[in-house]
Amino acid sequence: MKFLKKNLIYIIIIFILSAFALIKPLRDFVSEQIAMSPTVAKINNETMLSEDVLNIDLKGINTSSTNLKSLRGKVLFLNFWGTWCPPCRTEWPTIEKLYQLKKDKLEFALIAMQDQEEDVKKFLKENNYTVPVYIAESPLDPKILPVAFPTTYLIGKDGRILKKEDSSMDWSKDSVLEFIDQVTK
Repeated sequence: MKFLKKNLIYIIIIFILSAFALIKPLRDFVSEQIAMSPTVAKINNETMLSEDVLNIDLKGINTSSTNLKSLRGKVLFLNFWGTWCPPCRTEWPTIEKLYQLKKDKLEFALIAMQDQEEDVKKFLKENNYTVPVYIAESPLDPKILPVAFPTTYLIGKDGRILKKEDSSMDWSKDSVLEFIDQVTK
């Protein structure tokens, strides 16, 4: 009894360490939470978009209506924008240029958000833009729902997010074109 009282703290420490070593879910939790090292499964979950996430019915404005998941198979340029958004309007000429240069390598889906169909048609016509534009007819999954406009994703053939941009960008600059050439090989 005297031995147990004297060494109780050591016995508890050994028990706890053994539990961490032998119980995999506990070990993974400690590794992820305390050591701040995310698991491969967590990273894959955050960077992969399943067919369910991409199951969005799209009404075509200057193209045929479709479902976003049907555009898989090529790298997808997915942009959320609005005619009311000055940064969106700023990047549009570079998106049109990218479309003209890479439409054979990429699928394009630009989804007008919080917009009226007539306003979108007018904007496209006034600027002679030809990139495929849609309005979502079904709810967006929170995983891709934009919090800022414009928001653009480059999504790989397998559904992996290759790039996400939460602001206006020059999509026709050489570094972007080179990146697209690399991921569409």
